[in-house]
Amino acid sequence: MKYFPLIYAGLMRKKLRSLLTLLSIMVAFLLFGLLQGVNSAFSNSVQGAHLDRLVVQGKISLTEQLPFAYHNRIAGVPGVTGVTFATWFGGYYQDPKNNVFTYPVEVSTYFKVFPDIELPAEQLAALSRIRTGAIIGHALAEKYGWKVGDTVPIKSALWTKKDGTYDWRLSIVGIFRMPDDTAQEQRILLNNDYFDEGRAFGKGTVGWYNVRIDSPTHATMIAQSIDRLFANSDHETKTVSEKEFMQSFLRQIADVNFIASAIIGAVFFTLLFLTGNTMMQSVRERIPEFATMKAIGYSGGAILFMVAAEGLILALIAAIFGLAISAAIFPALKSVLGVAKLPPSVIGLGLLYATLLAVITGFLPGLRVVRLSVVQGLARR
Repeated sequence: MKYFPLIYAGLMRKKLRSLLTLLSIMVAFLLFGLLQGVNSAFSNSVQGAHLDRLVVQGKISLTEQLPFAYHNRIAGVPGVTGVTFATWFGGYYQDPKNNVFTYPVEVSTYFKVFPDIELPAEQLAALSRIRTGAIIGHALAEKYGWKVGDTVPIKSALWTKKDGTYDWRLSIVGIFRMPDDTAQEQRILLNNDYFDEGRAFGKGTVGWYNVRIDSPTHATMIAQSIDRLFANSDHETKTVSEKEFMQSFLRQIADVNFIASAIIGAVFFTLLFLTGNTMMQSVRERIPEFATMKAIGYSGGAILFMVAAEGLILALIAAIFGLAISAAIFPALKSVLGVAKLPPSVIGLGLLYATLLAVITGFLPGLRVVRLSVVQGLARR
C-alpha cells in the first residue's frame, strides 16, 4: 500500500490521456464480451446435441432434398429405434430481417425422436388434427406476443405455394418448452402434410432425417449402414452425429466462431499498439522522476512494480467496466439467443486477457526503467 499514492499519481499525471486509454480498452472488452458471449451461446447449443441421435442428409450439400421413400428403409437398419424428418423452410415474419427458424415436421414421429420437447398432449393432438397447425417455442411466443389460437403469416425465402406466393398462414395450436436448451425455443414446427400439399415444387422430399439409435457406441456402424443403403443412387446420403449436423448447419448461416475470433483478434492487435504506445510515452516523460526516485533509494524492481501496476490497474478497471456493460446488454438478447447472461467463462477469459495486455504493454517501458542510469536520467531535466 505504501506505493499506491505514487501509482495513483502516475495514473493521474495526464488525466485526459489516462481516460481516453481507459475508454479504448473498455470498448474493446465490451466488444469482446458481446462477441464471445454470442459465440458461447451458439457453442452451448452444439454441445447440447444428443449422442443417441444421428442426422441423414444429402451427401453433396445440406440443401439437397432426400426422397420420402427413404423413411422406411432407414427405419429397418439394425440399431435404429426411431426415424423422423424435417425441412429447412427459410421463414421470416413480416420483414426478411425477422428470421424465424421454421421447420415442417412429421407430427406422428418427430416428438418420439425428440422427447426433450415439452408439449401438452392436447396441443400435440391439435397439431396432428389441424393441417395448418403449428407449434411455437415459448421464447418465440414471448418475443412476438403470439398465443394459442392466433393465425400467423410466415413468409418463406425458399418455398413458393401453388398460387405463386410465399405466404404461409399458420394456426398456432401449441407452445412448447425446452428447459435444457432454451435457444431451441425460437422455432416454429409446422405440419408437414400442409407444407407438402401446398408447395409448388419438391413434393415427396424432405430436408434431412433425424434418427434415434439404441446406443451411442453403435453410432459409426449404424451411420455406415445407412449410407451403404443409398450408395450409387440418385440421392446418396451422408450420415453424421447430431453435433456435426448442428455445426454444419450453423456454418450455413455464418461461421460465428471464425467471425468472432477474427474481429476480436484485430481489435486486440490494435489495442496492443495503442496501449503500448501510451505506456512508452508515459514512462518517457517521467524519466527524470524515475532517476530521482532511484537516487533517493528506490530500487529498479520497486519502480518496475509501480509501472506495471499502473498498466494493470488501468487494464483491469477498463475490462471490468466493458464486461459489466456487455453483461447488462445480454438480457436484451434473450429473445434472439435464448440466453440472458454473460457466461462466467467469458468474464474470466476477459480478465485474463486484460492482465496479459498489461504485462505485454508494460514490459518494454518497465525494462527501460530498470536499466535507467541515475546520471543519464537526471541529465534529461
